[in-house]
Amino acid sequence: GNTMATPADKVSDSLPAVSYDVSEQIATISFNRPEKQNTISGAMLNTLSEYLLKADTDNDVRAIIVTGTGRFFCAGLDLRGDSDIGSGLSNQSNNSVNLDLRNTPPTVLHNLDTPTICALNGSAAGYGMDLALGCDIRLMADGAKMAAAFTARGVVPESGGTWILPRLLGWSKAAELIFTGRTLPAAECESLGLVSHVVPADEIHQAARDLALEIATNAPLAVQASKRMMRMGMNENFNDHVHHVFLQLLPLFRSEDFREGMASFMEKRKAEFKGR
Repeated sequence: GNTMATPADKVSDSLPAVSYDVSEQIATISFNRPEKQNTISGAMLNTLSEYLLKADTDNDVRAIIVTGTGRFFCAGLDLRGDSDIGSGLSNQSNNSVNLDLRNTPPTVLHNLDTPTICALNGSAAGYGMDLALGCDIRLMADGAKMAAAFTARGVVPESGGTWILPRLLGWSKAAELIFTGRTLPAAECESLGLVSHVVPADEIHQAARDLALEIATNAPLAVQASKRMMRMGMNENFNDHVHHVFLQLLPLFRSEDFREGMASFMEKRKAEFKGR
């Protein structure tokens, strides 16, 4: 697909609407439409999915950071005229809605094996909040807010929120948040467990990078297998899960990284993992 942003999606300094960068085994995907509060157009959705899959299949990428520039992380979908999302959805007659959701960002995000970190540089609302919730770990700038404004707009959390929030918060807290459409400051997001850490806004990108680098020092096959097991465990009983974990261990025992992990432990040195 074409990943070039359209001119309308450009920001003043000509960054693409969604940028992709890999360094030190970390892929960073960033929304760069600060003048539009990083709302996401239809073209950006496709680009986001492409970049997520690109990072997941790149053996040199051991962690993915999703973030934004400016005061917002993402204020939701761009439903105004220059976007094909709102019109595309509202023009569907009731009996012809045939949505293929396999390649939409929330589904793609959920199925990635590479760890994902959302660096909430600013506020997240609607789709932006669901996107953040779809990442494995969330860090939040101290001045940022999360707005679960779905029901106030006549929609449901459209991209995984109704699946994630009861599991993350328990039924009662999730119900309160979704039914009221409340906006939560960073401190409350942290105390609820919606985010792992709140950090000063000017440290958010470095904090996310430090965490990603910490993850990247471990054996990537083992990290990815652990994430896969956690995802499977959400839907299976304990005995089945233990069986699957054992089956997952067997190929890891045969990996070069397992031998390196053991050797480095015995030799009291830092391990150098190759992802093989």
